[in-house]
Amino acid sequence: MPYLIDGHNLIPRIGGLRLDNPDDEQRLIRLLQAFAATRRQKIEVFFDRAMLGRAGPQTFGQVTAYFVVRGSSADAAIAARLKQLGNSAAGWTVVSSDHEVQAAARRSRARFVSSEEFAAQLINSQRRPPQEEKPQPSAAEVDEMLRLFRKKGGRKSD
Repeated sequence: MPYLIDGHNLIPRIGGLRLDNPDDEQRLIRLLQAFAATRRQKIEVFFDRAMLGRAGPQTFGQVTAYFVVRGSSADAAIAARLKQLGNSAAGWTVVSSDHEVQAAARRSRARFVSSEEFAAQLINSQRRPPQEEKPQPSAAEVDEMLRLFRKKGGRKSD
């Protein structure tokens, strides 16, 4: 299921990311790229207050980032995107803890999850499962194996 994400609503829910750091939009996009790759899902993320000359969509693999022009909001852009999707909005998940954005998702019959819930999913997707440790044979076991292999090779053991 593809995602529509309220980027500035999500950033403060992810440890180490802050709204006052402009580089954190790109850091979030990189996290979303990895998430999209593992889930094989399309993601559209919306950011308010685009810097001069940076407004509009930018594509990063399976992630499209919409930098919303000043004077408008990511919330309004998400609502407009849901309206544009029409009946197919029901196949999308909206990520935001903003009640107005959640209400727009509800009206469009899109699924929605809070930014806190999605942040946990995003962080968990970055963790690699622990590698299973393979037991190592003891010195006595190695000696026994060597003795058996020598015996099968036609040589007498010590």
